[in-house]
Amino acid sequence: MLEVWGTMSVICYHNPRCGKSRQTLQLLKAQGIEPEIIEYLKTPPSAAELDNILQKLGMEPRELMRKKEAEYKTNGLDNQSLDRQTLIDFMVNYPILIERPIVIANGKAAIGRPPEAVLSIL
Repeated sequence: MLEVWGTMSVICYHNPRCGKSRQTLQLLKAQGIEPEIIEYLKTPPSAAELDNILQKLGMEPRELMRKKEAEYKTNGLDNQSLDRQTLIDFMVNYPILIERPIVIANGKAAIGRPPEAVLSIL
């Protein structure tokens, strides 16, 4: 992770096949920002990184999950008895479940849905 004093480090958890993710990346670049791009389907965050992202978003794991994905249904992730760590572990093992894109800047995080939502943390 790049961290340079005096300049803002921006990370974008990106899926190039997702329209909203591409629009968010384009919006960042239009602001003169070249974010560190993490293609999270190829390089998923660790459980600790995902927990940190959830804390920055102020969300619980299920709120960050794509509930229409087959992996959500086939793994019974709507089961309310599943604890936080179990849900995080599923997102690490099945990164397709993670809502996208996620942008991290200034110690905060935002989901680019709509893409303009990320502007609030820059």
